[in-house]
Amino acid sequence: MEPNGLSQEEISMRLEELNDACELPWCVEGDYLKKRFAFKSFNAAFGFMTRVAIKAEKVDHHPEWSNVYGKVDVALTTLDSGGLTEHDFSMATFMERISGL
Repeated sequence: MEPNGLSQEEISMRLEELNDACELPWCVEGDYLKKRFAFKSFNAAFGFMTRVAIKAEKVDHHPEWSNVYGKVDVALTTLDSGGLTEHDFSMATFMERISGL
């Protein structure tokens, strides 16, 4: 079953809710929800990525990301819907909760 894309109004509302709980904000660029996480070390960044990877496999919703030393750049979208869905905001909320930032 394809997930339903969120309207612009829903995206704005969910982004505001997400960012209310964050020190460093997420942003929307096109059809992507993006953020850079900065950790104290490569091990901390890799640990974060490992926990996200386990969750992503369980829910079958995988981020686009890159890692350089302690930085992890994340981009979330739902390709099947052609934009952002609740899956993306749920994964972002999970990332925030485990990031320890």
